[in-house]
Amino acid sequence: MESYMSFSYITLLLLEGFGKTFLLFFLTLFFSLPLGLVVSFGSMSKIKPLQYVTRIFVWIIRGTPLMLQLFVVFYVPGILFDVQLFNGVNGRFTAALVAFVINYACYFSEIYRGGIEGIPHGQYEAGQVLGMTKPEIFFRVILMQVVKRILAPISNEVITLVKDTSLARVIAVAEIFYQNENYILSKGVVWPLFYIGVFFLIFVGGLTLLFNYLEKKLSYYRV
Repeated sequence: MESYMSFSYITLLLLEGFGKTFLLFFLTLFFSLPLGLVVSFGSMSKIKPLQYVTRIFVWIIRGTPLMLQLFVVFYVPGILFDVQLFNGVNGRFTAALVAFVINYACYFSEIYRGGIEGIPHGQYEAGQVLGMTKPEIFFRVILMQVVKRILAPISNEVITLVKDTSLARVIAVAEIFYQNENYILSKGVVWPLFYIGVFFLIFVGGLTLLFNYLEKKLSYYRV
């Protein structure tokens, strides 16, 4: 009975942590995918100061560890400005979300930029000849071709994000690894690590099937 209760307790504990992991994953994608497009427009801007500032910022974010960025977002405002922006459990989660969104928006921006700049310039000129505006050309001619080009690298980043969510534990966000570490420290139990592996394999497996489906649906957009 004791082992059953132990297994049941650990399962509920890890499910609670997995819920936090999934929420961090979902909200990061929800905010970083559109923000990455905005950042990519800044990187491609014809306004040179904006282009340089954006590219330097992207370079800094891509060149430093996500763990360091988590510490900076959570601790630096309090250290430099004596302002506690992220108090309590919800504050820690918000700090992690801010760091993740900034980090992944910069990675997505480079993927977007590569996809957009890879479209032949003649397609823009053809749209102008037909009397289309620049927004019409982008959304009606270019966008689906870009989506087809970037789907594979985007899927890689999304799967990487699933595993990167475990880094949130460094600022005590109660995601699945944080919950597990607490249980291991207090009980000396190791087997939940394999349990966590099953959670992540199922999660990543589902995403892999989803992206394979999307690639097949978009296969008629030949570029």
